[in-house]
Amino acid sequence: MQILSYNVNGIRAAIKNGLLDWIATQSFDILCFQEVKALRDQVDLSGFEALGYEVIGWHAAEKKGYSGVAILSRIRPDQVVDGCGLSIYDCEGRILRADFGELTLLNCYFPSGTSGELRQGVKMQFLSDFHEYVKELQQQRPNLIICGDYNIAHTENDIHDPIRNKNSTGFLPEERAWMTQWFNSGFTDSFRYLNPELIEYSWWSYRAGARGNNKGWRIDYHSVSNSLQNRLISCRHITEAVHSDHCGVVLELN
Repeated sequence: MQILSYNVNGIRAAIKNGLLDWIATQSFDILCFQEVKALRDQVDLSGFEALGYEVIGWHAAEKKGYSGVAILSRIRPDQVVDGCGLSIYDCEGRILRADFGELTLLNCYFPSGTSGELRQGVKMQFLSDFHEYVKELQQQRPNLIICGDYNIAHTENDIHDPIRNKNSTGFLPEERAWMTQWFNSGFTDSFRYLNPELIEYSWWSYRAGARGNNKGWRIDYHSVSNSLQNRLISCRHITEAVHSDHCGVVLELN
């Protein structure tokens, strides 16, 4: 099974930038998009359907042109659930769940905190509430894959300039501490588990030629329950495919 996680920063713009042509050359089974920034009926999805993908879930934000997550799949799910049951986050279209047999996939777009202290507070509360939501879900669905844009670079190996960014949202000590707690609570960072020393990034600012100079951040993850470690085959960043300020991250597992 190959699962693509991709913050497309507007799916209509990404399609115009060649997203469909690129996907046609790949062998992904499931597509998890974040920041779709559109309602389902605002997007021509026939190109995906022609490639064999069914739109199994589309959880848009109430605010137009903002946030939103979607899952398209060549594998039919047993169940799809919009949101986590907390209206403060569900109105922003941040979590989409799909069950495939014994596996549960969560496609997530975490708040960024970049617009000021108020949103940073929302982000920190989300991290706490999300962890509690997942703990409850684990009781019934222990084999979890939680992919998406976490908007946090965990370690100094996950950001191009850790010194200058030590006080930047996305690399704050309290955010990094949450990530450490997260990965100590029964979850594996698939990329880092398979590539302990490899330096790769998944997001670059549009400013100052950051992508061309590879001055990026690794903020997109495939977390998996520790019970799935022995099923991991690969986790890689597809940096050569450019449809967004992020790149796609592909998890392959048995």
